[in-house]
Amino acid sequence: MSIWGKVIGGIAGFSIGGPLGAILGVMAGNIFDKKSIKNFNYKNISNEQKQSIFAFSIIVLSAKLAKSDGTVTKDEINAFKEKFKIPKDNINKVSRLFNEAKKSTYGYEKIAQQISYIFSDNKIILEELLNNLFYIAEADGNISKEEVLFLKNISNIFGFNDVTFERIYQYRLTNVNSDPFKTLGVKRSDSNETIRKAWLQIIKEHHPDNLISKGMPKEFIDQANKELSSVNNAYDKIKKLRNIK
Repeated sequence: MSIWGKVIGGIAGFSIGGPLGAILGVMAGNIFDKKSIKNFNYKNISNEQKQSIFAFSIIVLSAKLAKSDGTVTKDEINAFKEKFKIPKDNINKVSRLFNEAKKSTYGYEKIAQQISYIFSDNKIILEELLNNLFYIAEADGNISKEEVLFLKNISNIFGFNDVTFERIYQYRLTNVNSDPFKTLGVKRSDSNETIRKAWLQIIKEHHPDNLISKGMPKEFIDQANKELSSVNNAYDKIKKLRNIK
């Protein structure tokens, strides 16, 4: 079963208990209720449950993002359905959850705060969440000011600084338009060795095997591979600029 089939169980929770109810409802047997969130320990849940939470978070925040500039375009909806490889037999139910999140009055800030808490010891997964939200925002060929503000607020809630936000933003740009130093989160004045270590660290942290072990569903690996490609291209550009062999 795909991750989308597994995450559908959260629909009932979303309908009756808000986003938090849905996130907890995704977990096996609804063993966590709303009151237990204060004692919630992310380390105690299975990798499969982590993947369900990741997928659910993408659905809800993507819906809120699509609504942030006042217009939900077909490109954004189609990008969500096609790029995340949602099977035909799951599309209607996932779309229902997407639409419920889109029209809900529950603010995205509260959702992001809950997600940030659940993944508080797993910043790499939060980075991938933000990276995939950028992916949705650019689906119609243009990221609006409202969408940038939305994404920056999400980044702040997740606890990322401006350097990290800019690094994730640079992944979206073409190799020609991107700044290789910002892509690696380094300064132009940094030494060659410092830059190399930054490159290696990103490659290690965002390697597909590592991401899956931390709770990212395999359905999102293609996007992670594009990210790694941008990182490698950035390092190659810096090596050429500095004549590093």
